[in-house]
Amino acid sequence: MLEKIFSPYRDYSLFVLRLFVGAVFITHGALKLFGGLKGFAGFLQQHGVPLPDLMAPLVAAVEFLGGVALILGLGTRTAAILLTAVMIVAMATVTLQAGFAGGYDINLALLGGLLALLLAGPGKIAHGGDL
Repeated sequence: MLEKIFSPYRDYSLFVLRLFVGAVFITHGALKLFGGLKGFAGFLQQHGVPLPDLMAPLVAAVEFLGGVALILGLGTRTAAILLTAVMIVAMATVTLQAGFAGGYDINLALLGGLLALLLAGPGKIAHGGDL
């Protein structure tokens, strides 16, 4: 019964995934870009990330622009690769030490979504194909 109800919309599942994962990255990137790159650079320095004054705007831009790219379906696979790298570094340098709950749980969920998009591409309602 559920198959009959939802199967006509199967092709839109990747679009929904792109919207939600992209929104998370846009929000996190915007908070860093427009709300305090210096504070974020200090946070990176405290956690031993090299070149924090360079890495802070780079990470913030990848998160923000990568999120926009995901939502638009513009270079979805490229954005997924870049955002996956950001998530892996974030886990290795910060969130693994905090443990699962309240630590790397959100990173794992986002990685799952990013890997699905990397493997499947953008799906329906995409503007740029699957670069």
